[in-house]
Amino acid sequence: MENIALIIGLLAVVTALAQVTDRIRIPYPILLVLVGIGIGLIPGLPHITLHPDIVFLIFLPPVLYAAAWNTSLPDFKANIRPISLLAIGCVLFTTVLVAMAAHYFIPNFGWPESFVLGAIISPPDAVAATAATKGLKLPRRIITILEGESLVNDATGLIAYRYAIAATASGTFIFWLAGINFFYVAALGIFLGLAVGYIFFWIHKITPNNATTDTTFTLLAPYASYLIAEEFHASGVLAVVAAGLFLSPRSSEIFSNRTRIQASAVWDTLIFILNGIIFILIGLQLPMILDNIQRHSFGTLLWYGGIVSLVTVIARIIWVFPGAYIPRWLSRAIREREPETTPARVSIIAWSGMRGIVSLAAALALPIMATDNVAFPNRDMIIFLTFCVIFVTLVFQGMTLRKLISWLGIKGDDKHIREEEAVRLKVASAIIEQIEENYSLALSEAVLNQIKSKYEIRIQRIRKDLNEQRMTEAQIDEFQRIQRELLKRERSFVLSLRKEGRINDELVRKIEYELDLEEARMELEQNHGQ
Repeated sequence: MENIALIIGLLAVVTALAQVTDRIRIPYPILLVLVGIGIGLIPGLPHITLHPDIVFLIFLPPVLYAAAWNTSLPDFKANIRPISLLAIGCVLFTTVLVAMAAHYFIPNFGWPESFVLGAIISPPDAVAATAATKGLKLPRRIITILEGESLVNDATGLIAYRYAIAATASGTFIFWLAGINFFYVAALGIFLGLAVGYIFFWIHKITPNNATTDTTFTLLAPYASYLIAEEFHASGVLAVVAAGLFLSPRSSEIFSNRTRIQASAVWDTLIFILNGIIFILIGLQLPMILDNIQRHSFGTLLWYGGIVSLVTVIARIIWVFPGAYIPRWLSRAIREREPETTPARVSIIAWSGMRGIVSLAAALALPIMATDNVAFPNRDMIIFLTFCVIFVTLVFQGMTLRKLISWLGIKGDDKHIREEEAVRLKVASAIIEQIEENYSLALSEAVLNQIKSKYEIRIQRIRKDLNEQRMTEAQIDEFQRIQRELLKRERSFVLSLRKEGRINDELVRKIEYELDLEEARMELEQNHGQ
């Protein structure tokens, strides 16, 4: 009963904060972390323990799956080189630098636990990266690289984490064997994810179209991919990502329009809840972490945390700039294939290395005992340092990212907007041609004009050329306003009929659903036109 009350309380806090985050101009995840810390420090409140298994099994699969689903596979493939350099090269490079800093600057910090710490905090977080860039008008390529990196770098970090723990327990580390196992675990995870994705694709194809069951299958797919991969000791992270990237471009083949609308609403709500709880749980862990590490003064702990956090941030900067330019200098094919990289855009990628819940869960999942008779060395210190890095990268970098984008003058891609308008124009023009070729003789002029009017208005909005328009922009706006007024009148009339007892609630809900769809379509057209 206490757990249920706790969950309800957290959901209430998350929802309330979401309502005020736009007004106070603080990014939503940062506000949640700060509020979580504040709540956790209130005297007398029980400490909330975050179980790592809950993060890895409950939170991680759906969050990764949603991110993979919304990632453009062609864009991901086009940027696979920079994504790989960050997701593999930068993670391993950061692991080494952080391990060196921990070993040389923190007393009694051995090499094994230093590499464990480096593996834990080296990968930026998928949730943090998506949340930090949401709403920012960044070029599409930057968003693709950051989100693509965050999708697969957890696999690199978690695999390195496993071998670092094993090395801590055994006292030995065989580099070539770890390298072979790394590629085996990654390849098997991708294969199993694609296999699970194909199975769910086949299930959707052979089962009747049902919005409820199809939406349920989308919720099962990430968990099935993760659990099957983990059962075979493969990368569950890469399995989930592979399944999402496989199914997303095929959704038009297997989903009906009602399924897409319903699944989108369900997933938006689910990811909002999961992200909110994730960030507030991060903040709530601080009191428990401080209670477990009382042998050092608070000032000393902050000094150690500052050193490791600084090295983590600098390591990414050191890697990103040479990684962006050296391959272009060495390869003419890369220069011809990829767009020019500006220092401003590279700076945004270098500064967007926010850590999150996966790092904290990995730290909390460290075994208490390294062997039967030896405790895991510096376990509490590793957990505290991980929290420091999460706090610094998420709060400091996250709060300054928007200002850095403004200062560097980075804006969204006008090319992307022009491409979208061109596609919409081609589609609408093709439909009008189809109407004129196939229906001009079969339909009366009144019916034909009514059918064509929607597409003609859409074309006029896209072109925005008053010389070619039969309706001015003001007339189009008036047309939209009247449509909205008429929809409002329809709703009022339906509700008045219900109050008079002339129609039942079932019919009211059916008509309201139709009006909701029509209003949503109008809002999309209006937003595109603005």
